[in-house]
Amino acid sequence: MTTAKLFTPLRVGAIDLANRVVMAPLTRNRARHEDDTPHALHVEYYAQRATAGLLITEASQISPEGKGYAWTPGIYSPEQVAGWKAVTDAVHAKGGKIVIQLWHVGRVSHTVLQPDGQPPVAPSAIAAETRTFDGENFLPTSMPRALGLDEMPRIAAEYAAATRNAREAGFDGVEIHAANGYLIDQFLRDGSNTRTDAYGGSLENRTRFLSEVIDAVVGAWDAGHVGIRLSPFSGANGVSDSDPVATFTRAVEIIDAAGLAYLHMVEGETGGSRDLAEGQDIAALRAKFRGVYIANNGYTRDLAIEAVEQGRADMVAFGRPFIANPDLVERLKADAPLNTPDQATFYGGGAKGYTDYPTLQSAEA
Repeated sequence: MTTAKLFTPLRVGAIDLANRVVMAPLTRNRARHEDDTPHALHVEYYAQRATAGLLITEASQISPEGKGYAWTPGIYSPEQVAGWKAVTDAVHAKGGKIVIQLWHVGRVSHTVLQPDGQPPVAPSAIAAETRTFDGENFLPTSMPRALGLDEMPRIAAEYAAATRNAREAGFDGVEIHAANGYLIDQFLRDGSNTRTDAYGGSLENRTRFLSEVIDAVVGAWDAGHVGIRLSPFSGANGVSDSDPVATFTRAVEIIDAAGLAYLHMVEGETGGSRDLAEGQDIAALRAKFRGVYIANNGYTRDLAIEAVEQGRADMVAFGRPFIANPDLVERLKADAPLNTPDQATFYGGGAKGYTDYPTLQSAEA
């Protein structure tokens, strides 16, 4: 019997992968409370899932200002670098490959999560009209302040510093989080970016911050170790755009010109429908990128195998199935039943619902 292409090796930029199954980034809110550092629980969690062709970590803030939810890990302090180094060592010991997702939430935050209780930052002083988690309750996000022109180089430099930290922590690469209504996505879209300076208005201006972040990250680590995530047709965290086809066509052209290793795309509404409005076309965007394309959003085993066989995707990312199935690759190969994830333990807590899901092998034993 021939092996489905989904389970065959692939080179992604400078990274050699054993298969084309990707563990999508999954926020789980389990970092050490006092300093947002990964710890022994994260080591076990990621090592359990190391048979994925590529592990993408939960989004990790590049600075204290980039934080939007309680107990999410960072990649800006020596303690965080050391915590992540234990994770990458464990994944590599199992033969896995792992990249870290670099995150700045922008306006999707609350003053209680920000240094000195300051307002979150954004392209424009427009509220996200979504909610965040402060460790006890879900709160409406705070009104942000618009970033000054003089602050833009600082944030690009923080992306570069986070990339250098990721190299030091032993990651195989980094993924720039430009999706789901966070800071880069906020700059791209005219619903959240009403600036009248060099970062707002025209497509060239609204994609400027994206370009500068890519340049900063690639300057800290070559393009073969850098991927990016977009969600062009999603309204996650309150973002909107009058012409997403034009906006994201230009964004993908910039990403392609930079020679990034992969483009990771949320197809449709984040965590929701894969249906697109008239004129919206994932394949048309994908065609503008010459690197590896990772498809994401609601993929089943059959849909993933078909997408890779037919060339609609090079790899497929799975989110919730990886929460409950540490051995997801083996289960997909065998067409075995999947564990059901326990939604009550998705965010915050300890080992329960995090590292205690059974594998096929343990279930059989």
